[in-house]
Amino acid sequence: MDDILEMLQSNARISIKDLGKLTGKSEKQVEKSIKDYEKKGVIVKYKTVINRDKIKGDNGVIALIEVKVMPQKDVGFDLVAERIYKFPEVKSCFLLSGTYDLLLIVEGEDIQTVANFVSEKLAPLNSVRGTATHFMLKKYKEDGVILEKKDKDKRLAITY
Repeated sequence: MDDILEMLQSNARISIKDLGKLTGKSEKQVEKSIKDYEKKGVIVKYKTVINRDKIKGDNGVIALIEVKVMPQKDVGFDLVAERIYKFPEVKSCFLLSGTYDLLLIVEGEDIQTVANFVSEKLAPLNSVRGTATHFMLKKYKEDGVILEKKDKDKRLAITY
């Protein structure tokens, strides 16, 4: 992967000036590369990783839902996946190998909201053959970022 992409992936707020210094390219070259990546769809979005556990009153629920589907003739999984990922509750959708075909990341206000999504919107789709829902209890790391760094234990080790 290009140096510029790697640096932007780890820190989307890095300045063009700093990118130029780190890559040995001029600011104009860096700016042109970024604009080209955006135009080609290589850079799709700039994202901030948020530790939601630190936000008081944010009681939203995140679920990982495995979905077994029947692929459609001539289009495979793509048409089914497109129909599913267009639901506003679906934040991410991935094609998998293994027992299940799709993995969804779904967000809702509470467990009941996610349950209603599965039972009223997802499961009734003709192509859906089965689901398995897993509720996220705690995030330790997201997008390569450790969300809560532990303080080193300041106690002295006991030796005999």
